[in-house]
Amino acid sequence: MCGAPRYGAAERTFPLRPCDMNITIIGAGAWGTALAISLSASHRVTLWARDAAQVEAMRATRFNQQYLPDILLPANIEISPDLSAALTAVELVIIAVPTTALRSTLHQLVQLPSHPSDKLRTSCGVIWVCKGFEAETAKLPHQVVAEVLPEGFRYGVLSGPSFAVEVARGHPTALTLASADEEFARSTAQALHQAHLRIYASTDMVGVEVGGAVKNVMAIAAGICDGMGLGLNARAALLTRGLAEIARLGLRLGGRSETMSGLSGLGDLILTCTGDLSRNRQVGLLLVQKHDLAEILRRLGHVAEGVYTVREVHRLAQRLGVAMPICEAVYRILYEHIPVAEMIEQLLNRAPNLEFNGV
Repeated sequence: MCGAPRYGAAERTFPLRPCDMNITIIGAGAWGTALAISLSASHRVTLWARDAAQVEAMRATRFNQQYLPDILLPANIEISPDLSAALTAVELVIIAVPTTALRSTLHQLVQLPSHPSDKLRTSCGVIWVCKGFEAETAKLPHQVVAEVLPEGFRYGVLSGPSFAVEVARGHPTALTLASADEEFARSTAQALHQAHLRIYASTDMVGVEVGGAVKNVMAIAAGICDGMGLGLNARAALLTRGLAEIARLGLRLGGRSETMSGLSGLGDLILTCTGDLSRNRQVGLLLVQKHDLAEILRRLGHVAEGVYTVREVHRLAQRLGVAMPICEAVYRILYEHIPVAEMIEQLLNRAPNLEFNGV
């Protein structure tokens, strides 16, 4: 972005702390890079990217031109294309790849010949920041992790209302770190917690992951709502009923109701459905302009998880008997090519019901 201000580490106002942990971030997209920038204020951070050319460019310029072109990478961030080297003496691994790549990335971690799984088990924890359901299986990320990582690993999910560029710029952000291991959740949240990156601990991985996944589908719906000019009343209704759908699915899968009203539920829903930086909201806006889905995704240049998540949510809701009319409408627009105006009319013509006992 020509003429835009460039933000560097020296411009962040929160105080630096002594380096506490060796952290390796797997994935140099926008979110992985943003976390590397933020966490480098108080930890030793290695950022791994599979593309050697991207690594060389980032080392030479200290900018991630593809994903965060206006944010300076602090000099103390090590950038590496060598996964074995990046995991040397690591204490915490943060996986920042799309949900579609989570399983294969985990296999890479545990199959490295120079880093046998029993060494990783005793020396590091694993957290991930992807949001969605695994394609075809409709499994949540923690279920994928449980299948791949050998017994003994401590792991959790980091999620919540966060645009990568704002985290990279040091803007105040609050997230939730959830793990079935409460001590791991608390200690890791405390280690990552900073003045401008507040981390809260939770033991509800299901609730956190369902909120993070389904809000992306709701953001596509919100983009459609805004693009059609339906007004602020309609958007407020959409967000409220969208949260009800998230809660129904989350509770059915074993999540807790308080999580749905927290950072990774309501908080993430509000941000993604109303923020102009939301890629999923942009999908909805562009659909109204009658752009082809493939063209929309090419124009975005980044992953819009809601496009893929809605397929699994649709299958899951049908299998479990969970009423999710907004998600169904988005699915039918994207994959059955029902006109946007027709689906809106169908939603508005649904029979009224009790607000809290009906659908």
